[in-house]
Amino acid sequence: MTGRGGYRVNKVIDFQVDADDMRHWRIDYDGPVANLYMDVDEKGGLFEGYDLKLNSYDLGVDIELSDIVQRMRFEHPEVKVVVLRSAKEKLFCAGANIRMLGGAAHSHKVNFCKFTNETRNTYETALADSGQNYICAIRGACAGGGYELALACNHIMLTDDSTSSVALPEVALLAVLPGTGGLTRITDKRKLRRDLADVFCSLEEGVKGQRALQWGLVDEVIANSKFDESVAQRARDIAQQSTKPDVSEGISLTPLERRFGLTSVTYSCVTVRLDRAGRRAVITINGPENDPQPDMESFLAQGADAWMLRCARELDDAILHLRTNEGDLGIIEFQTSGNPHKVMAHEALLLANQDHWLANEVLCLWKRVLKRIDMTSRSLVALVEHGSCFAGVLAELLWAVDRSYMMLDAFEDDTRPLASVFLTDANFGQYPMGNALSRLQTRFLGAPEQIDMLAERKGEPLDAETCEALGLVTYAYDDIDWEDEVRLFMEERASFSPDALTGMEANLRFAGPETMETRIFGRLTAWQNWIFQRPNAVGPEGALQRYGTGVRGVYDPGRV
Repeated sequence: MTGRGGYRVNKVIDFQVDADDMRHWRIDYDGPVANLYMDVDEKGGLFEGYDLKLNSYDLGVDIELSDIVQRMRFEHPEVKVVVLRSAKEKLFCAGANIRMLGGAAHSHKVNFCKFTNETRNTYETALADSGQNYICAIRGACAGGGYELALACNHIMLTDDSTSSVALPEVALLAVLPGTGGLTRITDKRKLRRDLADVFCSLEEGVKGQRALQWGLVDEVIANSKFDESVAQRARDIAQQSTKPDVSEGISLTPLERRFGLTSVTYSCVTVRLDRAGRRAVITINGPENDPQPDMESFLAQGADAWMLRCARELDDAILHLRTNEGDLGIIEFQTSGNPHKVMAHEALLLANQDHWLANEVLCLWKRVLKRIDMTSRSLVALVEHGSCFAGVLAELLWAVDRSYMMLDAFEDDTRPLASVFLTDANFGQYPMGNALSRLQTRFLGAPEQIDMLAERKGEPLDAETCEALGLVTYAYDDIDWEDEVRLFMEERASFSPDALTGMEANLRFAGPETMETRIFGRLTAWQNWIFQRPNAVGPEGALQRYGTGVRGVYDPGRV
């Protein structure tokens, strides 16, 4: 990250959080209601060179929020309503920290926006996935990313006083856009009329009170004297109306086992090998060694040690680490190793018990992890080698990647079981992409009849020749061609422009219908990514650099 003075901070950003050492958030639990307070530590920035004033946030603040949202679902399944609010007096949140944005490297800004988008999407879908309903209670100024925090909630309550307002002032003040889906959510989710949206996004001071309610920017406006009481009553009412089953106790998300080496990151069932000379990272997922627990009571007793949960958490952490800390590694290669029948058995226990809260949460976590892989701007490839276990949830990786290679027939001196792929019920809709289709539906968008044919092959070992014929992998090679073909692909990919590859891959991955989720990411990629490099925003006379100096930015008036 490059600072305002040109300094560079070589710091590994860790996405694991000590739940007992939060700096920016605190939670009060009251049975089915949780009050989540944003209380940002001004001196707790992830990097030097800025203070987190006015409850503004950087990536570190959002890493904590992401951790809380996930823990809420596993450790506190009794919660039915979460009230998001500020602990600051007469202030909700000023949004992303401007000096951080002004000094950050472009890659950090993009990864920051992507991660915050994923976090907002996670609690926005918490009601549908987990029965946890998010309310936002706004007292004081709520601007930019602060209002985007609110927009991802299902119900917004605003104090009716002289200081409380909602605003998306980025265009007017900073020459950038609301980076966490703000523009998309006011039009697609809250359905604000286009001309009123234009007015709203041009107002530095935002919109208050009854006008905010009339325009649909909030759901309730309440007198300041009755605000706290009304928020508490609304939370109780929603909790009472909830159909979420009562759960007395959750499980503890214990710290991940990790070891960092110069060229590796090692977890209990995921290993990352860093080939910096070849500009690639190899992620190997080791399947379960033991049979699954016989029932959900035993699975619950295993807690965070259960393979399906542990593997998802480790893979998620590995992807975030590579995205943020290994920017020059342009290729991520996925491999698996283990017994595919055991993978399917572990998944089958959860699929057969989806009405159990923990089974549901683990399956939903896998859905989110796979979506994060979909959104990772690297060239993704899978190698289906002998001894692999691409089955069920792990087979999803084959259709998340840009290209896949599979070993054909026996290889000389290779005694591992022949490479095969196994389909399960989960591959037909359990883990949808952001476009609301399964990866198989997206892959065979032009041949939907293929899905029915594949469904008849569930549970069968599909060898390389069959997988290639069915379109489940890109290429199948024997031991004569395997090494050369894989090597040529890796060398070719590493020689292409990373910028062109990022654009190409992002366009090719999301076929089919648009959803609010794909529009949020697509519009962010196409517009914010471009605007963040323009001198009107980040140049020496741009708005981000001059913010807070009393001098407005100087703009090149040309439009393209």
